[in-house]
Amino acid sequence: MELKTIRYDIADGIATVMLSRPKRRNAWTGRMHMEYRHVLEQADMNPAVRVIVVTGDPEGGAFCAGADMAALEGHSEKGSYDSGTTEDIANPGFGVAPEFDATFAYHFGLTKPVIAAINGAAAGIGLVLAAFADLRFAVPGAKFTAAHGRFNFPAEFGLSWVLPRIVGLTHANDILLSSRVFTSDEAMSMGFLNRLLPPDELMPHVMDYARKLADGVSPGSLRETKRQIYTDLHRDAATAVTAAERLLEEMIKHPDYKEGVKAWMEKRKADWQE
Repeated sequence: MELKTIRYDIADGIATVMLSRPKRRNAWTGRMHMEYRHVLEQADMNPAVRVIVVTGDPEGGAFCAGADMAALEGHSEKGSYDSGTTEDIANPGFGVAPEFDATFAYHFGLTKPVIAAINGAAAGIGLVLAAFADLRFAVPGAKFTAAHGRFNFPAEFGLSWVLPRIVGLTHANDILLSSRVFTSDEAMSMGFLNRLLPPDELMPHVMDYARKLADGVSPGSLRETKRQIYTDLHRDAATAVTAAERLLEEMIKHPDYKEGVKAWMEKRKADWQE
């Protein structure tokens, strides 16, 4: 697929996915969603990729300003919603579990962690993207909003499910019922973010964090731990423990277990085989 709204790069085991419509503040379109899912699928299938970083084109002055207003106007004129995508859209993360087989929930079916480097405003779908990432780092003062209330929309794309699980019901109700604008500083105090960083330190910190995951954690452990986290949200404690014990018995037989122990004892970087 020709990429027109996404910039995609791979280096040091990290796939960087940049939303790039700078003249429109990196606003979301059907085309962008097609490209986004395409590159996610490519990254997830590529054994050279260990971690995925999602950010916004800095020239756009935002992480993602939400749905493009031209698209919203089109929905209004048609009197119906049009995703702007086609039937041949990629399905990254699908097939792992039925509860992940839906728009944006597919992030939970990916085998690699996704880190959101939120370098500006995140509104509507921009907030959705951040919420469905596994880790979130942002610059101070960035404006966030769910935005749906002002357009007579429902809470979009599972925000009503994911936000209470990140920030708790009280904060989620505030964000979703009011659709108010809040800042990344407030989001940090709610527990939505892992860390706030100055603009010139955001990407260096995120890339260093991603490299530590890529180098220091086995790919099998990253994959299975991520899967456990999101699958266990639907399980009782006993089922989660039993599943973890079964995985332990399976994974201890993999060569990366022996390599991890040996590398630790020899105080060197592990050479993962997977």
